[in-house]
Amino acid sequence: MTPRLPSLNGLRAFEAAARHLSFTQAASELNVTQTAISHQIRRLEEELGLRLFIRKNRALALTPQARDYLPGVRAAFNDLRLATDRLLRKEDDKVLTVSTLASLAAKWLLPRLTAFQEAHPGIDVRITTSTALVDFKNGDVDAAIRYGRGNWPGLRAEWLMADEAFPVCSPALLASNKRPLKTPDDLRDHVLLHTTNNYDDWRQWLTAAGLPSDISKQPGITFDLILMTVQAAIDGIGVAMGRTSYVQDDIAKGRLVVPFNIALPADAGFYLVSPEGAAEPPKLKAFRQWLIASAKNKS
Repeated sequence: MTPRLPSLNGLRAFEAAARHLSFTQAASELNVTQTAISHQIRRLEEELGLRLFIRKNRALALTPQARDYLPGVRAAFNDLRLATDRLLRKEDDKVLTVSTLASLAAKWLLPRLTAFQEAHPGIDVRITTSTALVDFKNGDVDAAIRYGRGNWPGLRAEWLMADEAFPVCSPALLASNKRPLKTPDDLRDHVLLHTTNNYDDWRQWLTAAGLPSDISKQPGITFDLILMTVQAAIDGIGVAMGRTSYVQDDIAKGRLVVPFNIALPADAGFYLVSPEGAAEPPKLKAFRQWLIASAKNKS
């Protein structure tokens, strides 16, 4: 028997409230009352049989289950928006569709995208998240941001930035007297946070720090997406292996700190990928110039 899908209104309320971490802001965005958002969230929690939000000291936080659920819900709404756009609009030179990784979108691209919109108000940017290779011939994607070494035959790959790997943690965890974190050897007493696709980062970093790589095998927590790994570090759950593009904003804003001055050099990097040989439309040229400049700006 096919499971019944949850209420679409409840999912919309959940996605907006999770993005803002505020029922009030979600209500304003969806043009409903805060009470309506609360009812929709409560009904969704009842349908799913689990809690999605934790209310504490006038702040709103996601439960671990909600953090796991959110990327899929967000991606589904992005797909719905893109499908609706394709249905309702004819070819529009002002619409620029960019495919990227979910974690890079959340932790690096989206916080900077307002600057592009302000500089180019006539271009309607659509962001879709996927790890799959883009079919530029049959799809509606204009460009993609991908991680690798730039060797994608038949495509133009423009270098954006490298990604060093190094441990990060919350300032509160670093300042705690219960379990010191003054030397790399102190990691033996801490929870290590892993990301599935970057699982080997800890082993390589421990080796570079002169420690046994087996420390990486001690009990820890593993996440599918690095944005969830980073959020767990911000929440003080443990020490994460961060990568520059995913943590630089959180470090700059004091949400994360770097406990040790040891980093693994990047063996690959992020590229802007687009069709090779085709005439480049002005919207893509403008985005390319802005994106490369943004990548060079470390702030």
